[in-house]
Amino acid sequence: MVHMIKNFKEKVANLSELVMFKHSIFSFPFIFIAMFVASNGWFGFKLLFLGALSAIGARNFAMGVNRYLDRDIDILNNRTKTRPSVDGRISQKVMIIFIALNALLFILVAYFINDLAFMLSFPILVILASYTIFKRFSSLAHIILGISLGLAPIAGDVAVSGEIHLWAIFLAVGVTFWVAGFDLLYSLQDIDFDILHKLHSIPSKFGAERTLLLAKIFHMITIIFWLLFVIEAKLEFFAVFAVVLSAFLLGYEHYLIHKDFNKIDKAFFTVNGYLGIIFFVLVVIDVAFKV
Repeated sequence: MVHMIKNFKEKVANLSELVMFKHSIFSFPFIFIAMFVASNGWFGFKLLFLGALSAIGARNFAMGVNRYLDRDIDILNNRTKTRPSVDGRISQKVMIIFIALNALLFILVAYFINDLAFMLSFPILVILASYTIFKRFSSLAHIILGISLGLAPIAGDVAVSGEIHLWAIFLAVGVTFWVAGFDLLYSLQDIDFDILHKLHSIPSKFGAERTLLLAKIFHMITIIFWLLFVIEAKLEFFAVFAVVLSAFLLGYEHYLIHKDFNKIDKAFFTVNGYLGIIFFVLVVIDVAFKV
């Protein structure tokens, strides 16, 4: 029994590492921001549960597809060759089952939310799976990744209201360029590898300096659209403060990486993780004060 429990824990840990579950912190806050704004307050435990399940299913599906299709690339990269999908800890069969179960989970949860959520679940899965394919032939893969996470606020709005509001689109566009911007910075780690293996990325095509500039432009666009979100959603002081703090955090992120590429991990996870949580907390406070 003890051995079985130990094996189970190891398998869960390997699957968590496979999908880098801790990085869920980037998308989760924004689906719930949209749900709070759409409901103008608390939206109920049922939607909280369904929203969390849909976010988990979507992200596990996307990461599972990415890890499965990238096995041939990851095994050649020193940074990624110890991933569970490459080093044998998780078999190809288990990965396929994992991908299929999470796709089914996402579709079923969408069905129980509302009709629009169910109809959108299929094209959303296609978009989520396309990132890995895109980077084989196009540098636009960074944008595709941004769109994948940018769908979170759209999903949150649909879950609560059964429609898509303009403020949700503004929030989603902001998230898209936020994610695409920090993915550009993150991909600087692999610039030499991408060039050597003829992989398509903006750093390998345009170089580090232009990538840094483009990431700054993307994050400026992020702040503009998040301000548009605040205005369109008729939010007030705390939401504006969230956008201002986000601008400072993104500026700090660029400062860290400009000084030292070895700090990319810190900039990628720590700074962006705090940004998502702070944005969520301040918007929830703003909505609460409005009620």
